[in-house]
Amino acid sequence: MVKVIGSLNWIFVSRILGGEGIGLYQMAFPIYFFAMSISQAGVPVAISIITAERVALKDIFGAKRVFRISMVLMVFTGLFFSILTYLGAQWLIDWHFIRDPRAYLSVVALAPAIFFVTLLASSRGYLQGWQRMTPTAVSQIVEQIFRVITMVMFASILLPWGLDYAAAGASFGAFAGAVTGLIVLVYFHWRLDKDIERDYGHELKPLPGDEQASVGKIVKRIFALALPVSAASIMLPIVSNLDLLIVPQRLEVAGYTVNQATELFGYLTGMAVPLVNLSTILTASLAVSIVPAISEARALKDPERVFNQTAASVRISNFVCFPAFVVVLVLATPISTLIYNAPGAGPAVLISSFSIVLLGLHQVSTAVLQGLGHPSIPMVNMILAAVAKVILNWTLTAIPALGIMGAAWATAADMGVAAVINLYFIHRYIGYRMEIPQLLKTIGAAAVMAGGVKLFYDFTMAAWGINAISTFGAVFAGIAVYILVLLLIGGILEEDMARIPMIGRVSIRLLRKAGVFKTKDDQGAH
Repeated sequence: MVKVIGSLNWIFVSRILGGEGIGLYQMAFPIYFFAMSISQAGVPVAISIITAERVALKDIFGAKRVFRISMVLMVFTGLFFSILTYLGAQWLIDWHFIRDPRAYLSVVALAPAIFFVTLLASSRGYLQGWQRMTPTAVSQIVEQIFRVITMVMFASILLPWGLDYAAAGASFGAFAGAVTGLIVLVYFHWRLDKDIERDYGHELKPLPGDEQASVGKIVKRIFALALPVSAASIMLPIVSNLDLLIVPQRLEVAGYTVNQATELFGYLTGMAVPLVNLSTILTASLAVSIVPAISEARALKDPERVFNQTAASVRISNFVCFPAFVVVLVLATPISTLIYNAPGAGPAVLISSFSIVLLGLHQVSTAVLQGLGHPSIPMVNMILAAVAKVILNWTLTAIPALGIMGAAWATAADMGVAAVINLYFIHRYIGYRMEIPQLLKTIGAAAVMAGGVKLFYDFTMAAWGINAISTFGAVFAGIAVYILVLLLIGGILEEDMARIPMIGRVSIRLLRKAGVFKTKDDQGAH
């Protein structure tokens, strides 16, 4: 739900700001993302773990004390990085870390959000330690809704003042979303305190015989738990900042002006990449469910179950991602025109389509390795992939014939390198190799689908000339062809379908009614 709202947000804002305006926003966002990641430094996860430990021991006094200490810590770190971002905005421009000076206002507008987002994340961590997941879900939805409304409203209002003001208005949405999300959590904290008073009384005391840890010891424990988490989570903002540093600069080397480089950067990071992320929502959800499933099978010492879970996850990833890849590849420019009103984003979107399959494999393989008890391996692999991306960004983006497409190829390579190395280690640990016959069936169905999508779009555009009808029609027709071909060649397994988040169970029921999958009664009759 949160990702869908976020994706819709990009559509609305991109249509208002255009490629150049969204480029200004995207130049500021990596700075905000990096400062926010450093400010939190994995502390919310640490708070969740320590709180859960204290609650399990019925040490409610200790749990609340840990939360108070951690929140004081987060107030200082959040405030520090908010001020640092605000004061450092001009320095980032003067030293050409941000190539376009017009992004200054966007950086400044994002600065106060760092403080509130840091408090927001820590509050969620504490509530999760109490096994209360509803507050996180509700606050995230409210945060996204208010963020979208604010971004669209301020971007529209400030657009007559100039693109730099409009991008800053959109950036202010992060602040509005964080504040409203925090207000929601204040209510849930009040509810929790009422429940604590009911169950444990008003006077909370340390456990008898339990030595009260000093503030220093608690802070030390928080950072001991937080640092490994932060080391992994910080890779994404680092890569984003490397893109910000390299891509616009190399586009200028390729012969583009600063304004043109900003626009092209916006096409890639603000339009193409969100489409890739939207296309992999299902695999991202699948990855979340894989970790506990693999962990459980490993704990039960059931290698066959571990292997089957892994194989099924890779098959599902390919099943979901290949048709998404085909749609974005064949309809790159029509989709860019329809969604963003930016046909110029077509080339960046086209090349980025290759990232869909690779990102899906990366998500799933990372989850498998985490479930196998090797969380550090994906992190190291991401570092190696980031090195490859930097080299390719520097080389390909400066080639005039490629330009922003070179950066898109570098992003695809980043995902590909990480995914391939992940799969290598999975093979080392459990002996899994990708099932070539099943993969060929999926590729074959996707190839037929590509032809169907192209024919449908070209025919309907020639007949009616309405891009929206042709694009949507081609997508639905293509998916129908893809599924039909897979059914004919035996490329869909019922057990795999059952594992697909959101749509799996519904699809099985429909396919059983159609007689494709046998019901239990049918199986009994034979």
